[in-house]
Amino acid sequence: MMAPSMRSARPALSAWRRIPGPPRDLVRARLLRLYRGLLRRFGPQGWWPGRSPFEIAAGAILTQHTAWSQAARAVAALRARRLLSPRALAAAPEGVVAEAIRPAGTYRLKTRRLRGFTAWLLARFGGRFEGMRRAPLGPVRRELLAVPGLGPETVDAILLYAAGRPVFVADAYARRVLARHRLLARTADYETAREFVQAHLPSDPALFNELHALLVAVSKTYCRAIPLCAACPLRRDLAGRPPRL
Repeated sequence: MMAPSMRSARPALSAWRRIPGPPRDLVRARLLRLYRGLLRRFGPQGWWPGRSPFEIAAGAILTQHTAWSQAARAVAALRARRLLSPRALAAAPEGVVAEAIRPAGTYRLKTRRLRGFTAWLLARFGGRFEGMRRAPLGPVRRELLAVPGLGPETVDAILLYAAGRPVFVADAYARRVLARHRLLARTADYETAREFVQAHLPSDPALFNELHALLVAVSKTYCRAIPLCAACPLRRDLAGRPPRL
């Protein structure tokens, strides 16, 4: 068989070069650029503080509608009473738990929520987070959302920070930054924002952990109700895109 001539090979090579490859995800590139810029400015955030997965989960519940400093006082009080394990907390009288978490505010309501989560964890996984780390993510998330008082933000904080699952916590701080950078609509709700970030970034819990913490940091420092864009480390991303206020 004769070897093909160079003349016959060139059209085939040119045709191959014209075959389009997968389109570049420009949103992913922008999100990662924002992440790198924030990491350079603020450094690793070390979220979420806690000595055990159960302590982290308790903190996520106790910080609902209150400052973290107040929730941290409640967590410390639970620790001092040796109640930061699922079995110890489930066995403690409700009044003892409520008195310990009083600094977190709405302490009777949060006692019920904390005990409800603990009862679910004991019934579903014997109180161990290893099972939550291995179980299919979608069903576990739906089960947690069915626990009274646990909304999407709290559930995702538990899954991400306590169980190391790849879910993004799309809280109000994160949504504000992403909306002002015209990555999201101003009216985007929690689930829309969460799904948007998860669709465009690698399914990496470490990345989602750090990105969320960094977005909180920039939102509190620069991307406030009245933004301080001139000094913000993300200002270059807004070139030609005025922030959506």
